[in-house]
Amino acid sequence: MATALSLTPSSSSNPQFHRKTLTNRIPHPTTRRSLFSSSALLLSSAPLFAILPSSATPPSPPPVPASATPTFFELPGSGGVRALDLREGYGEIPVDGDQVSIHYYGRLAAKQGWRFDSTYDHKDEMGDPVPFLFVLGSGKVISGIEAAVKSMKVGGIRRVIIPPSQGYQNMSQEPIPPDFFDRQRLFTTIFNPTRLANGEGSTLGTLIFDIELVSARHP
Repeated sequence: MATALSLTPSSSSNPQFHRKTLTNRIPHPTTRRSLFSSSALLLSSAPLFAILPSSATPPSPPPVPASATPTFFELPGSGGVRALDLREGYGEIPVDGDQVSIHYYGRLAAKQGWRFDSTYDHKDEMGDPVPFLFVLGSGKVISGIEAAVKSMKVGGIRRVIIPPSQGYQNMSQEPIPPDFFDRQRLFTTIFNPTRLANGEGSTLGTLIFDIELVSARHP
């Protein structure tokens, strides 16, 4: 009786085939550097709507071409504020003395990006988000926000990383979170005397703001 020939090589008859098969199945190791690079790119290029609460409906920035990699740049004369434009505006650039209205999403870097306030959560009687109003150049808001808005166009959306020197210098500077517990947690972190004495002041007050310039009115 004739024995049928097998077309599939076995590990016993062809050890070289078995070794090659196992090698092909082993996934290529992912290095720590490649993981860090991927995460950094994702954070820097994430659109505003990706981190806003589900109830917010801000306009989405236009898609970024695959060949373009968004990068932060330092705003001239800002004291170290770095910015990333998520959407280019279409209107005029405000000047000192203008009353500007912005929507913002504020986070604290020292608390792993904890969101301490968002104007999209401040609703009027109709349930619409209420923007934050201030006079540009008045000195009532933190310097980092003023620096960011001064070079924006109405309709633009910009993410800024604000160093402590351009952030909250006292507890009366705006914007102030309306929720008592959020406000207490924010200021007790930034002005923690023990951590400041330990030399952590260069990181405690670092802020991350996503800002949408809604309007600018001349006086």
